[in-house]
Amino acid sequence: MKLLAALALAAGVLAFSGPAVPQTASKPYAKRDDVQAFIRQMAEQHAFVESELAFLFSRARREPQILAAIAPPKTAPMRSWQTYRGRFVTESRIAEGAEFWRRNAQALERASQEHGVPAEIIVAIIGVETVYGRQTGSWRVIDALSTLAFDFPPRAEFFRGELEQYLLLARERGVDVFSVKGSYAGAIGIPQFMPGSYRRYAVDFDGNGDADLRGSEADSVGSVANFLAKHGWRRGERISLPARVSGEAWRPLVAAGIEPVTPLAEMKRYGVEVRTDLALETQVTLVELESPGAPTEFRLGLRNFYVLTRYNRSALYASAVYDLAQEIRAKR
Repeated sequence: MKLLAALALAAGVLAFSGPAVPQTASKPYAKRDDVQAFIRQMAEQHAFVESELAFLFSRARREPQILAAIAPPKTAPMRSWQTYRGRFVTESRIAEGAEFWRRNAQALERASQEHGVPAEIIVAIIGVETVYGRQTGSWRVIDALSTLAFDFPPRAEFFRGELEQYLLLARERGVDVFSVKGSYAGAIGIPQFMPGSYRRYAVDFDGNGDADLRGSEADSVGSVANFLAKHGWRRGERISLPARVSGEAWRPLVAAGIEPVTPLAEMKRYGVEVRTDLALETQVTLVELESPGAPTEFRLGLRNFYVLTRYNRSALYASAVYDLAQEIRAKR
């Protein structure tokens, strides 16, 4: 479907979508110089029709609520690991995860065989991201990405790239540009892929000829496994280990970041103790999980832990996925 035809189709949908959010910017997107430059770039690089994109951006809405949601707080309080974990590792999410596993057992087994990613990790990611597809977001993706691409300077370059990827994705899939809804950051579907990841890593896992991350649980399972494999998941290797620390020498290890670059053999001289049969040359990172008013928890993150952070660049996220995965597996 051509983009103009998709936009025409969208007109009927928009007529019933309720009142538009008032424009708060000085100019509508289609009349802004930066948007017009983006339109010219898309026409030159990808053979889009400028008038069609101008029509598209005349309908795209700037969403102040998205800008408020994504803006960093003026003072960043310490994030509580116990609070964060408690949002995701719940009895209901564990039970729903076990049911999702039962429902998609064949796809999960195949994904694990092909990509080496354990079924419980795939299930846990989908559970953390969208509660197994129940909460995929209510923002029009075109509005979310336009708002962040043109009105959020700290990450404008990233979101312009994702806006470019979204327009390409919509054209390739013959999708109504205005019909796709997602998170306030523009993530799409059951596994919450950004448009660039959708184009690079989504796979048709149910064999119907379409990699559908909005409607197919099987495609979502296969795509999550493919994403992790393409980012370096190591089949059969561990993810993280509990650790204990003493003294203060360990602090530079945490400050160094979440990529595992320190050999296990060196942990002891930093005051880090761990019981494991892993080879001493295994590269690890020290993860500090703080909670106000509670003892700090420490873990060693291995390469697969780091791969989990490629999905969401947070040690809290990777730790919650790991914990939820273990609980779901035990429930099974």
